[in-house]
Amino acid sequence: MKPHWPVPGLHIASAELPVESGLPGFAGATGWLNSPPLTPDALRGRVVLVGFWTYTCINWLRQLPYLRAWASAYAGRGLTVIGVHTPEFSFEHDPENVARAVTDMGIDYPVALDSDYAVWGAFANHYWPALYFADDRGRIRHHHFGEGEYQQSEMIIQRLLAEAGSGGAGHDSDLVSPEARGIEAPADWGSLRSPENYTGYERTENFASPGGLVPGRPHHYEAPAPLRLNHWALSGQWTAGDEAATADTPGGQIACRFRARDLHMVLSPGTAGTEPRFRVLLDGQPPGDDHGTDVDGQGHGTVTWPRLYQLIRQRGPVAERTFQITFTDPGVQAYAFTFG
Repeated sequence: MKPHWPVPGLHIASAELPVESGLPGFAGATGWLNSPPLTPDALRGRVVLVGFWTYTCINWLRQLPYLRAWASAYAGRGLTVIGVHTPEFSFEHDPENVARAVTDMGIDYPVALDSDYAVWGAFANHYWPALYFADDRGRIRHHHFGEGEYQQSEMIIQRLLAEAGSGGAGHDSDLVSPEARGIEAPADWGSLRSPENYTGYERTENFASPGGLVPGRPHHYEAPAPLRLNHWALSGQWTAGDEAATADTPGGQIACRFRARDLHMVLSPGTAGTEPRFRVLLDGQPPGDDHGTDVDGQGHGTVTWPRLYQLIRQRGPVAERTFQITFTDPGVQAYAFTFG
């Protein structure tokens, strides 16, 4: 749904913010981090920003700098930011993994764990990320799905705080300007030509190894050459599950033809306590200056725990490239490609 914004140059105070619904409760949460359980009644008198997320979602990761900045800038004026972590992948149901992500990502605002999708259902939500803006009377006045519109979102926060009596609605010069680095940096939308894709058999697209994915049992794959743009392939022995492909033997490879500044993969060690090694190549060569934050210039890296890994960040002009990752150790589970 596209919101109705004022004509450029007009203050956000001139935009209408109709009541969309009451603020649903968080009673279905399976746990909380950084806070005791919160309820709509306990939050009355405060403006509430509810953000749905899952910790491997690249779209949410690029939104996160603003959530942290808003929580810091406006908590003293009456804003409460609540993250609702609704998992996409099976390992994201593990509260220890979510707690580690919260710590590693510097999230200090309250987080409701929504492993059973109860809060997701109460909000009738369908997206990661999704933001819901509630006023001090417990009424949802605005929502936004996906990345972007950060200035408008912050002006909505200022407007609701002003309605609650916390001061003026603010001006553009008052808006936060978080410094987003690494995996949280905005995408290079102008050069992005590759969509998210999954490696499990239930949701994958454009799989190019001859014979297709063989569900649920070990199979030896070969990668065709060359790959077409946005196609991917396996080499070596892999077991394709519904949500991930598992490398059964050392030397398993994944190749992908892409066009984007950044390439990420959601990876898991597979077995707790192991740290499988891998090496990345770009057009058959070490990535050099085009390495991501999770590999060195020679392409070497380690899967330490289940999360999103940034493997490529091109520093020069963005063009079609062939990405290849070889897993030195078996057991790695690959879930998805994302780009930026």
